[in-house]
Amino acid sequence: MRLRTVLATVTAGLAAATCLSAAGPAAATAKSAPVKSVRANACSPTVSIDGFSDALDKTTFDGTFVGNFSALALDRHGSLAALSDRSSLFDLDARTLAPRRAVPLADENGAPLDSEGLVVDHDGTRLITSETEPSIRRYSADGRILDRLPVPSSLLVSPAGRATANQTFEGLTLLDGGRTLLASMEYAISGDTAGTVRFQTWRRTRGDHFRLSAQYAYRTDDPILGVPEVQALPDGRLLVLERGFTAGVGNTVRLFLADPRHATDTSRVTNLTGQSGVRLIRKTLLTDIATCPALGATAKQPQPNPLLDNIEGMVVTGRSKGAYQVLLVSDDNQNAAQTTRFYRLSVRAH
Repeated sequence: MRLRTVLATVTAGLAAATCLSAAGPAAATAKSAPVKSVRANACSPTVSIDGFSDALDKTTFDGTFVGNFSALALDRHGSLAALSDRSSLFDLDARTLAPRRAVPLADENGAPLDSEGLVVDHDGTRLITSETEPSIRRYSADGRILDRLPVPSSLLVSPAGRATANQTFEGLTLLDGGRTLLASMEYAISGDTAGTVRFQTWRRTRGDHFRLSAQYAYRTDDPILGVPEVQALPDGRLLVLERGFTAGVGNTVRLFLADPRHATDTSRVTNLTGQSGVRLIRKTLLTDIATCPALGATAKQPQPNPLLDNIEGMVVTGRSKGAYQVLLVSDDNQNAAQTTRFYRLSVRAH
């Protein structure tokens, strides 16, 4: 199916899955809730929220818990792929968001992954990151390992490298019409200034393999914020999520427009400490999600806005009237105090 058709199918489906009431207790099959019509509401001059859905919260499908979502991607056949950070890959119905299939994932030794980033490649295979090493593997749609990409030694978890466990590859996206793969680290590696996050790229080679390429530096608004997701726009710019959590206060989630096209290649810069000559990825704040209308959402723990939760996944599903249609999802960590929630945004990226 052509990409334009896929985007139209998914966007139309998501338009039907607007503000849904929270689902009940876990059931054998995830069920969608009745649809409520929601008028578009501004979060900022460039972003509005069109609706949200709690339909999948605390549900199961084929014996698999539906939640812990860390990433979303468009499938070439018009459905959504959703990645759980507990080694499960879901196919979701684009209209209702209900699961159609759950596929277990594992490494070469059969061990579970801390699966965080997801790309569906042009042939339908899945590129998936794991924070454990970290790693990027190519999987078939049914969960077989087909390939594994090289990772710079400095980005490996200590003591093999300079990264901290559970703070590595979170975001994953394809640029340049699929010729370049980009993964974002969640936090800074040892020796770099706190809040300075490395974005690593790979270039596609023959046989759909990828070789290491340029690396760039991105700085979060606050060192306590990490980067849980990135998504490429057609012109080479990126949508970047920054996220943090403060006990007793709640989540901070901000959406930025970032441009890596004129940033310095930092692959040979040992320590990023604010030195001259290193051009960071330029960025512009699009919105703080806390400023969005709550739309009747409720929170199970303190939040600056009851709409907020641990937002971690993001995918661009299409474009309409000059605005990108963006779908977000929260990772509930299989925690009773958190919610699996999908958010539909309209984003103008001028």
